[in-house]
Amino acid sequence: MSSATAIGAASFQIGEPILRVLGERLGEVAADTVEAVTAEVPEYAGALGGAGSMGPNIEAAVQMALGGFLKLAGGARDADPSTPLGPTIEGAYALGRGEARGGRSMDALLAAYRVGARVAWRKLAQAAADAGLPATTMAKFAELLFAYIDELSAASVAGHADELSTSGRVLERYRERLGRHLLAGAPHDVLLAAAERAEWTPPGSLTAVLLPPVQARGALASLGAATLQVGEELPGLDQAGQPFTLLLVPDVDGPGRRHLLRVLAGRHAVVGPARPWAEARSSYERAARTVPLARTRTADPVDSDHYLADLVLGADPAARADLRARVLEPLGVLPSATQERLAETLISWLLHQGRREEVAAELHVHAQTVRYRMGQLRGLYGDRLTDPRFVRELILALPARGEAGS
Repeated sequence: MSSATAIGAASFQIGEPILRVLGERLGEVAADTVEAVTAEVPEYAGALGGAGSMGPNIEAAVQMALGGFLKLAGGARDADPSTPLGPTIEGAYALGRGEARGGRSMDALLAAYRVGARVAWRKLAQAAADAGLPATTMAKFAELLFAYIDELSAASVAGHADELSTSGRVLERYRERLGRHLLAGAPHDVLLAAAERAEWTPPGSLTAVLLPPVQARGALASLGAATLQVGEELPGLDQAGQPFTLLLVPDVDGPGRRHLLRVLAGRHAVVGPARPWAEARSSYERAARTVPLARTRTADPVDSDHYLADLVLGADPAARADLRARVLEPLGVLPSATQERLAETLISWLLHQGRREEVAAELHVHAQTVRYRMGQLRGLYGDRLTDPRFVRELILALPARGEAGS
């Protein structure tokens, strides 16, 4: 109970005869209050009026609240002085929680309290005056009533806030669990059930975004409420050297991808491809494989689409190493330093399609040096350098100059 109500109750009490008259009018006052709220607060028109409405229940709640006020005005106290009128306050608290569950804001409920206080005061004041309440004490009666309504309002606000907080945490846990199911590649029926529990409508596609946890909250606020968040300890990222948060962003394929990259500007994010929502694991795995390739300190987000060739070449490192050993076998008779120079020259020659000046510029050597090295290579490889299949193996096996891991 607020201090204003407690002081009012302590210094002002209504006599039994007047209380009896007011009690007889409670049903009428409650009905008039509900009618006024229905007429003046649009959010309650459907809930309080018409067949199958909440009107009778709300009217009973209003009557209980008014009865609590009369109990207070008559000087009654609960056994525990720290919780006077506990059931009435608890009812107001529960009403606030119910409003939150019904999807209504506190604006509507507070408006209802204002309308109800006005109507109740007019009706009760008239009944009290008819029963003989002196005009000199009417102001104290009004003060007590409005302090009481303020207390009910505060209890409802607390209930509304608590329900939103609780339901928000529950939904957050359900959505985290949905994200885990997506990463685990759960069956479609499991995913649909998890999405329903999370009150999440499946989109056409999901795009994985990996970024440091400290940057996730700001990004999440810009990406919309339907974005799923999965915390740290993500599979496949144990060796990345830093924790990551995963965001699964709905429907940002096509032009939406450019918007996503703009939103992520200034963050160390890695963006996977858009995939059908139930196949979001594929987008996550692509982004996770891109993380070690994107060794950059730039604040710009990394688009995994720019690393497709590197991802293909790195899909089976052991196979690539075996292929490299096989195609470089003819160089095995040479010193290690010579092998490295010739291998570097060979891949540059293939990528520049034999344009000697461009090869020389890339390797920072004279064109005659390139000519000499290519003479050595032709002597070692012979006709295989003109075999398309073998040339493809060379290009796949040998890292280009500046390539990661070269």
